[in-house]
Amino acid sequence: MRYSLSIFASLFVLCSFVSAAEHTKDTPAVVQKNLKADEAVLVDVREVEEWNEGHLAEAMLWQLSDINDGPSADDLKKQFGDNKIVYLHCRAGTRALYAADKLKDKGYDIRPLKQGYAELLKAGFKKAD
Repeated sequence: MRYSLSIFASLFVLCSFVSAAEHTKDTPAVVQKNLKADEAVLVDVREVEEWNEGHLAEAMLWQLSDINDGPSADDLKKQFGDNKIVYLHCRAGTRALYAADKLKDKGYDIRPLKQGYAELLKAGFKKAD
């Protein structure tokens, strides 16, 4: 019985630290406004196979697998420019949180979206041709 409680406690602690980031409260309309005003960038953190199946016209691809390698400040500046909000999206919101955890200490305003690719299309984002 003591082992079960110990395993449960360990799993609870591990799960609570998996992702410290939270989804942004910005609505899709606010995201679109910030993108249009050139105050933000939209980053798709899905893998290239998913990207090739369809992606948002406004998004740039930066796979979570590449972000996990630990991007440098120079990499980020090349990708995002300076002083921009960085919205992250994926298929369902989870990978955006993981990516946010990897990028949050790099000096950027990182805002993971809860809405996934399909939801963003329904919200009026354009699909790339």
